[in-house]
Parts: sequence; C-alpha cells; structure tokens
Amino acid sequence: MMTTSGRLPEASARRRVLVTGATGYIASQLLPVFRERYDLVLLDVRTTDAGGQPVAGAQVADFLAEDPTPLAGHFEGVDAVVHLGYWRPPGKTVTGQDKSYLEERPNVDMAERVFRFALDHGVRRVVVASSNHAADWWEPLLHERRIDAIGPRDLPRSDNYYGWAKIAYEALGWMYACGAFGRKLEMVQLRIGAPREVDAAEFVDRPAQYKRDLGAYLSARDLQQLVVRSIEVGPLEDEWEVPFQIFYGISNNTRAFWSITNARSVIGYAPEDDSEVKYADDIRRLLTGAGDRGRLGTER
Repeated sequence: MMTTSGRLPEASARRRVLVTGATGYIASQLLPVFRERYDLVLLDVRTTDAGGQPVAGAQVADFLAEDPTPLAGHFEGVDAVVHLGYWRPPGKTVTGQDKSYLEERPNVDMAERVFRFALDHGVRRVVVASSNHAADWWEPLLHERRIDAIGPRDLPRSDNYYGWAKIAYEALGWMYACGAFGRKLEMVQLRIGAPREVDAAEFVDRPAQYKRDLGAYLSARDLQQLVVRSIEVGPLEDEWEVPFQIFYGISNNTRAFWSITNARSVIGYAPEDDSEVKYADDIRRLLTGAGDRGRLGTER
C-alpha cells in the first residue's frame, strides 16, 4: 500500500524475508523495523556484529563456498530477499576504491548465487544494496557544473572496480528481471549514498567533500522507509513491463545531486530528513566561516 507521507506503509500479511549480510552495518539499521514486520531468515558468515555482540537469529551461511547447494533450503517459502552481503578483501575498507578485479569478483559471484537461489525457489522480489559508486565517474562533472544532477536513467559509469562490481550487480539483476531465465524476478537495486552521521569536524580542510556528504546523506529512518517500501510496494514494472528499478538512497537533502524522482513516484518514497536542516549549525560555521571552527561537530 503506497502512502504519500514518510510513514511506513501498513504491514499486511506477514512476509518472510531473507537477509544476507545480516550482521553488518546496514543491517543493524534495518533489523529493528524488520523484526516488527517480517518473519526473518538472517544469514552471514558470522553470528556477531562488528563489536562482537550476538545478532539474534543470525545463522552462518557462506555464499562463496565451493558447494553452496546446502544454502538453497534457506530460500524455501521466502517472499523477498534483501541482499546486503559483501566480501571484504583483507586489509581493505568496505567502500575503498583501491580494490582489484580479483578482489571484487567474489562479490559479483555472490550476487549471482543469491539471484539464482531466489529465482529457483519462487522468491517474488530481491532488493540489493548497490551503491552510488556505480555512477561515481559523473561526480567531477557535477563539481565542475557541467551537469546538474545524476539519475537512474543515466548510464552507470565508474572508474574503479568497487563501482564496477555494483554495475555488474545491476546488469545481472536486469537479466533476472526481464525473464531471461524463465520467469521475471522482481528486482530493486538501491544505490545507497552516505548512511551515516556527517561529522563536520572531519571536513574542516575539505569543504568540497563536506558538501558531497551533505548531498549524499541518508538517515536511518529514511533508509528503513526506502527498504521497506522496496520490499512491499509495487508494481515495479517499467515502460517495457520489466519489474526492475534503480533507486538512489538519500534523504530529502537540499544539496542532493542524485535524483530520487522515480523512488517517489514508483514506491512512494517520502524521505523525512534533510542534512541542511539537521546540520545547520555546522554548515553555517564550516561553509560561511561564522562562529568558532574549533567547535565543529560538538553541537546538534
């Protein structure tokens, strides 16, 4: 059921939702809402979060195992999959752009396995944590004012293997959505922005990066709303009758440079937060020079 406010749609029949990467950072923001709405299958390569705390209900599952066949049973009776799983090469950051082809290839293999299991076991919809890095080649053109905004219909272009892997997720997802393998698997790819608080103290000497993070900001409650609507609201079909959508994951930011027009119209996404309002005092001090820069990030 689509609503026009930022409220989550009313839950109908309780869905069974499988989450990969269930002990990770993004999952930690989603699980409080998911636990209220869904019957969950929580899978990851560990059962504890980054701080070593157990995640209730998490089960060990390795989608890169030589024989992943035993994992198939987890998909029985599942209505939707939320694929957050990510293999991080040793010594590398999650979103670091210094990864090689071979270091990112396992993540493409993992996505393929998740999509195939979903298709083969009658799952209706898959929601994937893609990334804004699928289109980060465009960003310098934005800073130079050669273009005004980037939207899902712009060609995905990246200049690094991390972004390439996200583009590969999307290309694989299109094949599954268009019916190439026997039926159309509904597919939502979320190009997530910056799902974290913006600490102005980290950007005192980097105002351009600060403006970028303000534009990409995604609050926890807006992330929750976006993913819940991506799971529940439809139809997703485009003008070619393919149930495939790419949505940018950002809040209602004044400095936004990615378009969320289609997320608003297709699933009724109505983000409630704006970094310009939330961080108004920090913005005034850092970008206008008003006040004491030494106090950046200490007031909210």
